[in-house]
Amino acid sequence: MRSVELFAGTGGLALGLARAGFSRSLVADWDKHACATLRENAKWVPEMADWEVVEADVRSLDYSPHQGSITLLAAGAPCQPFSLGGKHRGDEDDRNMFPEVFRAAQELRPDAILLENVKGLLRESFRPYFDYILLRLSLPERLPAGGEGWREHKARLEREVRLAPARDELRYELRHELVDVADFGVPQNRHRVLVVAFRSDLGQAPQLTRTHSADALLWAQYVDGSYWREHELEPRDPPIRFASRVNVLAMSDRPWQCRWRTVRDALRGLPPPVDHEEDIVFPNHSGIPGARSYNGHSGSLWDRPAKTIKAGVHGVPGGENMLLDEDGNVRYFTVRETARLQTFPDVYRFSGPWGECMRQLGNAVPVKIGEEVGGMLLQGLRAVQERQQSKSSDSRRVMAPQQVIWNAS
Repeated sequence: MRSVELFAGTGGLALGLARAGFSRSLVADWDKHACATLRENAKWVPEMADWEVVEADVRSLDYSPHQGSITLLAAGAPCQPFSLGGKHRGDEDDRNMFPEVFRAAQELRPDAILLENVKGLLRESFRPYFDYILLRLSLPERLPAGGEGWREHKARLEREVRLAPARDELRYELRHELVDVADFGVPQNRHRVLVVAFRSDLGQAPQLTRTHSADALLWAQYVDGSYWREHELEPRDPPIRFASRVNVLAMSDRPWQCRWRTVRDALRGLPPPVDHEEDIVFPNHSGIPGARSYNGHSGSLWDRPAKTIKAGVHGVPGGENMLLDEDGNVRYFTVRETARLQTFPDVYRFSGPWGECMRQLGNAVPVKIGEEVGGMLLQGLRAVQERQQSKSSDSRRVMAPQQVIWNAS
């Protein structure tokens, strides 16, 4: 099952989907540092060895060589127009690339679509445009008329969506959810909007099943203590803010999900970084001095998922991508530590200076979320294939006796 990914960045979503079982046909981004990272890792990461990395503006991409052969279109369109930390210009921002996602869906006609973006898309001011995104993806062949803006086009689509589709019209059945990637095994609290879609002739896209939970972490830490034993630490009492929840958990059954992963889980086995000195075993593991805590930038705790890894648009690139140590001091996460929090493998290498590497990682989709959601989509697509094969088999069994009689006569 082949896929195309737009706005691939440093490759987190693409690698996750490859690990889920999708074969890569095209990986596109226009950032030279990100593309250099993708090409470099073709040497180190087996899943990336045969990727076609295209360094180009997606507005110039020609999809004709891939038409009719793509199972999945994946895209993490630039989030800055809709980010809480951006300029909040939304659809009026020159970096709004959703129209290119619509074009790709129309021209590639994939079996499935996966989009990832910031939760800011669901803000009241942006919600009308988000609804338009969903409408456009559900009916990608109904293009705006000449001079028709997105608001006028949206109003027309809302009227037309109730009409019976043309016989061969391309349509998609969509779901969208606001998720915390920690619920899928990423050692980081990171809220993102996911849109999944199946072509309408294939049925509904699968619901996304959370595999990890905060309750399971609290249970492991403060009910049975298995978390501390795993890390060879003495048991600890729950912080006051969790005490009442721990009491409730202690009187119930163990949560069925896996526990949230923590910073301590993610950094396990890494040596403490030394400022300005590259580790001889782990690439991109060099300490960066100068971290300081201030209001709203207080660092991540060892025994909780990390705070959201950010790309950084003000001051020091990387923003608050810091660790709050148990002695009260803060330090920056190294690039390697940040990569682990974004669930990249240790063999993955990042090109460019520290600030550029942190920008790439802050913009990346965690590998694990791509692997988990990609696996759910793949399972759903295979189920569709099995149903279609079963129907085809049943049809052949019904026709077989008629064929035998005809031949005999």
